[in-house]
Amino acid sequence: MIRKILIANRGEIAVRVIRACRDMGIISVAVCSEADRQSLHALIADECVCIGPAYSRDSYLNMDAILTAAQLSHADAIHPGYGFLSENAKFARLCEENGIIFIGPSARAIELVGDKAQARATVSAVGVPIVPGSDGLVTSLEDAKVISEKIGYPVMIKAANGGGGKGIRMVENADDLARAFDAAKSEAAANFGDDGVYIEKYIKNPHHIEFQILADQQGNTIHLMERDCSMQRRHQKVLEETPSAFLTPDLRERMGAASVAAAKAAGYHGAGTIEYLVDEDRNFYFMEMNARIQVEHPVTECLTGVDLVRAQIEIAAGEPLKLTQEDIVPRGHVIECRINAENPAKNFAPCPGVITGFNIPGGLGVRVDTAVYQGYTVPPFYDSMIAKVIVSGSDRAEAIMRMKRALAEFIIAGIGSNLDFQLALLNRPEFIEGMYTNAFLDTHKILPE
Repeated sequence: MIRKILIANRGEIAVRVIRACRDMGIISVAVCSEADRQSLHALIADECVCIGPAYSRDSYLNMDAILTAAQLSHADAIHPGYGFLSENAKFARLCEENGIIFIGPSARAIELVGDKAQARATVSAVGVPIVPGSDGLVTSLEDAKVISEKIGYPVMIKAANGGGGKGIRMVENADDLARAFDAAKSEAAANFGDDGVYIEKYIKNPHHIEFQILADQQGNTIHLMERDCSMQRRHQKVLEETPSAFLTPDLRERMGAASVAAAKAAGYHGAGTIEYLVDEDRNFYFMEMNARIQVEHPVTECLTGVDLVRAQIEIAAGEPLKLTQEDIVPRGHVIECRINAENPAKNFAPCPGVITGFNIPGGLGVRVDTAVYQGYTVPPFYDSMIAKVIVSGSDRAEAIMRMKRALAEFIIAGIGSNLDFQLALLNRPEFIEGMYTNAFLDTHKILPE
C-alpha cells in the first residue's frame, strides 16, 4: 500500500486529497508556491514544500521542482488533482521513470485520450457515437474548408489537446472560417503548447452530459451515473447536478454502457470522465474524455456514496475495484454550485483580495469544499474558484431548496463573489424545469443591471 503521497496541486482539490490520505492513514505532502504559503492545503498537510514563485509555470507546472520535492520527502506517489499537470503524459512518464506512482492513468492512456482527435477515432471503433467531423487533425485552411463544406455549417474548431473552453471557435459560415481557424490554432498553441485542431459539426442547443467511470488495473470498469453540466458560461461550467432531468432511463443505460466501452478501448485505469453532447432529440455524441478527477466529482460522491479520491489511490496501488456495476445505486438528487471570487456585474472580473468575513453554510445535506478562510488573501495568480457548495435532497425540488438555503447562509466579505448570481440562477424557471442547455447562460441575462 502507498505510505506517503505528494499532492501536486493547490486549493480545494489539494485539501480534498489530504482528507482522503488522512482517512486511509497515508502521510500527505503538500507543495505550494510562494503566494500559497498560507493556503489551507499548505497549513493542514503533514508536510509542505515550497516549490517556487507565484506564477504556475514556475511552481505548479514545474515538473523538476515537483519531482525533486517528492524525492526529498520520500513520497511513494504523486496525486496531480485536476488542471496543472494532471493530464500531462510527460509528467506521468517522468513519475514512472523515477519510481514514483502517478495516481492516474498510464502515460500512454493520457496521450491517447488527451489527443481529442485520436480519442474520437478510438471510441468510434467500439461503436460509441461521435459528432460528425474530421478524422484527425486539420493542418491546413484548405482541408478545413473541404471538411466544413462536407459536414455543413455551423462547425466547431477545437484544440486537439485543449480544455477549459480554450482553443474553441464556432464558425457560422465559410466567410468566417479563416479567421476562426487561425484564432483557434493560436489560442491552442498559447495555452497548451500545441496548435493542433480538429473540426466537428456544431450541435445546436445541446445538453452537456458526462459519465464518471472507475477502472482498475485488472480490467474491471464501471460507471457511476451521469452529471448534467449544461449550465455553462463561455464553455466554463457554473453548476452541475445529478441525475439529469433530461435523460430517460433507457438513454442513461445506453450512455453508461458506451462510457464503459470507451474507457476499455483506451486501456484506461483510474478515475475518469466521458463527456457527451446530447441533442434536442436525445441523440448522444462522444465529445472527449478527461483523464483525471473532475472539479465536480463531489456530485457523484454524494449521489453514490463512493469516495472517488480514495478509489483513485487504491487503483494506483494495484488494488482491484471493490464495487461492481450492480453496487452503484443512486440516492436522491445532488447539485453543486461553484463559488468564484469574481464580480458578475463587471463581466465576471476576478476579485482577489483579503477575505474579512467568512461563514460556511451547514445543516442536513450540505457539503462545502474549500481551501480559504477568514483572513486569507485570495491571490490573483490562479483560477477564481474559491469554494464548491454541494447539496443533496430526496428529489430535485428538495435539492434546489437546500441549495438556496445554503447560498443564503454563505457569507464572503471583503471580496466580490458570484453568490447572488448563483441564487438568481436557481430561481430561473428554465433551471427549475431542468430543461436548460449549454447555450442558456450565454443567451440569458441572470442579474439585473
